[in-house]
Amino acid sequence: MATRKRARRKSTKRRYSPGASRAVESAMRRRKRGTLRSGPGGKAGKVKSRKQAIAIGLSEARKKGARVPARKR
Repeated sequence: MATRKRARRKSTKRRYSPGASRAVESAMRRRKRGTLRSGPGGKAGKVKSRKQAIAIGLSEARKKGARVPARKR
């Protein structure tokens, strides 16, 4: 009977900090309430898209200094 070696899981650092996920949660709640707005000063209108709400939450987290990967260009 052959013995199997246990695969050791490589410990990786979290990509997004807990603060970043809180910012995204907050943006998602505001979207559902209908108070999340896009654009400078919220002049562009209500956000209805889930993806856009996540992007706004991550952007706000970056401004607060939370650990979030740089946005894709």
